Amino acid sequence: MKKGVFIHAKEVATELGISEAHAYKLVRGLNSELKRNGFIVISGRVSRAYFDEKMYGSRKGGDKHVSL
Repeated sequence: MKKGVFIHAKEVATELGISEAHAYKLVRGLNSELKRNGFIVISGRVSRAYFDEKMYGSRKGGDKHVSL
């Protein structure tokens, strides 16, 4: 399955195993961060690359592993 540039809140809910309401809250938070940094945002969806970076620590050019 081809993944788009944006991830929808419903996809976030499925991927993280959380409710859609919580997923929308998460997406709003991520979009808030992007908006503060001057990016244009779309309600209910967020950049898949930004989502992956914030949730899993992956960055373009390789993964950055965080030890807990």
